[in-house]
Amino acid sequence: MVRRILPQKRHRSREMALQLLYSLDSRRGLTPEQALDLFPEDEDPEVQGYVRELVVGAWESRGDIDNLIREHVTGWRPERMLAVDRAALRLAVFEGVLAKMTPVPVVISEAVELAKTFGAEDSGKFVNGVLGRIVRAACPAGGAREPENE
Repeated sequence: MVRRILPQKRHRSREMALQLLYSLDSRRGLTPEQALDLFPEDEDPEVQGYVRELVVGAWESRGDIDNLIREHVTGWRPERMLAVDRAALRLAVFEGVLAKMTPVPVVISEAVELAKTFGAEDSGKFVNGVLGRIVRAACPAGGAREPENE
């Protein structure tokens, strides 16, 4: 289900989703529901709902997403990437390519900013390059389509 929420709430949702996906990836055995329990109790309900969609969707789709990453990255298996970069890629591919929740250019821009904020010095460039290759293959029109149901 695509939710209509303000851009700043979507940004906050993506920040939280990235951190929760990182936690899921780093702490073996942690489930999405357990990760979502790490939410601040006073967080905006719209943000919580969007984060839930992103985290559950990206985590459940991680096998397909990781296969896409493998197809478009030479010399880097997803399991060898920085966990933050992997989380940013999974989040962006789920939201923009698989679920089509948000226009792809917006998703790429957000993923690059998140990678710059939370990742290593070159994480933004790396994430941008990988997403560019995935989008060119998955969205021949350049990914500028509108999200479904909006």
